[in-house]
Amino acid sequence: MAGGSFGHGGLAMERAGQYQGKVTAYVIIACFVAAIGGAIFGYDIGISGGVTSMDGFLERFFKEVYRKKKSAHENNYCKYNNQVLAAFTSSLYLAGLVSSLLASLVTRNHGRRASIISGGVSFFVGATLNASAVNMAMLILGRILLGVGIGFGNQAVPLYLSEMAPAHLRGALNMMFQLATTLGIFTANMVNYGTQKLGNWGWRVSLGLAAVPALMMTVGGIFLPETPNNLVERGFKERGRKGLQKIRGTKNVDAEFQDIVDASAISSAIEHPFENIFENRNRPQLVMAIFMPMFQILTGINSILFYAPVLFQSMGFGRNASLYSSAITGAVLASSTLISMATVDRLGRRALLISGGIQMIICQVIVAIILGVKLGDNQELSKDFSILVVIVICLFVLAFGWSWGPLGWTVPSEIFPLETRSAGQSITVAVNLLFTFIIAQSFLSLLCAFKFGIFLFFAGWITLMTIFVYVFLPETKGVPIEEMTFLWRKHWFWKRIVPEF
Repeated sequence: MAGGSFGHGGLAMERAGQYQGKVTAYVIIACFVAAIGGAIFGYDIGISGGVTSMDGFLERFFKEVYRKKKSAHENNYCKYNNQVLAAFTSSLYLAGLVSSLLASLVTRNHGRRASIISGGVSFFVGATLNASAVNMAMLILGRILLGVGIGFGNQAVPLYLSEMAPAHLRGALNMMFQLATTLGIFTANMVNYGTQKLGNWGWRVSLGLAAVPALMMTVGGIFLPETPNNLVERGFKERGRKGLQKIRGTKNVDAEFQDIVDASAISSAIEHPFENIFENRNRPQLVMAIFMPMFQILTGINSILFYAPVLFQSMGFGRNASLYSSAITGAVLASSTLISMATVDRLGRRALLISGGIQMIICQVIVAIILGVKLGDNQELSKDFSILVVIVICLFVLAFGWSWGPLGWTVPSEIFPLETRSAGQSITVAVNLLFTFIIAQSFLSLLCAFKFGIFLFFAGWITLMTIFVYVFLPETKGVPIEEMTFLWRKHWFWKRIVPEF
């Protein structure tokens, strides 16, 4: 085969230096449309916490929580501790976990676009059900359909972005998913701030507006081009070459196209990618696909974003002040992602992950100290300390937004060979949603049990994950997606496990 041979362990020749092409408007537009899937994910993260703190919603579906919230003598840390209320938030992520595994088959056999469209349709139906819910069954069924949409979208979109982007800008373009996620969170916070003034039906508006990005994702997905990698993988080699020429803006794509063809030849020989992924040559990618999304959730960020209004009210903030404070954190998260997009392909993945981890540890410890010293079970923070807590939480969110937020998705999506890429991304999404479910279901109980110690709990995990990155993650910036195998063979630890060929 032209360009060199390859063995069972992956490509045998590095051609990255021969890659040509530029960033075309075609790529930017396609990535922008695909990244709307992130907006869906973000909107739901942001909307859930606001809705679960609205009196009209609680009074209709969670009367016990509503009563405890109105009790003047209720423990600050325990007033929202209710497993059914937690299930409203977390049921979505359990459904997403299961559907992400099914999405792998659709993404590999029918294309990235098929999964993106399927995710959009499911999310649209789920949003409609939630907005019109009159009983708990409708509410939970709507959440499950939202979860199916997120499972398909989160499985396909990061892969789509990684395969469309040129190697030297893959980090920044892939982060459009995280940027859309953070903008979705910010939008949700602002929507909640407005709808909580609408009385007993404001929560319906908040939940129903999720249909807007879902509709955009569905319609946009119909017009998206398929990635050259997937076209070649499914046997449409000539269409794949023409597509690659179009997105790179040049006819001279021989080197990159040959890498795709070689990777596809290996991929076609793999009948069961979920079995193949457990072989030694895929061990480092498997480890990253498990630990990167797990650590991303164990930063504690979702606890802050899910339950920001609830959390701030538990600290003694008033209802309006708590929603306003959570809107501020959403804005900080969105802006910090721009920092990451501007620096990830210059400074690299490792520098951002390590520096972000250190800043998050410091912030979690500071918040724990303030709450431990100044906030009792039935007291409120003074105005000065309330402002300080919001500032420190914003600094935490800022660090997450340039590090583990985008890179928790970017790194796993760019490291797998073609034959296990869909399976690997499914594992990444499943692990992310599993731990999202666990934290969402347990956070209110953990907050009640640990009190201010919940922040020290997350600080311990961030310390562990920062060490993990320093020791085990090689730098992936600038490495073509089909040549990642060479990276593991050069790493001081992984080269002992990954065979040469």
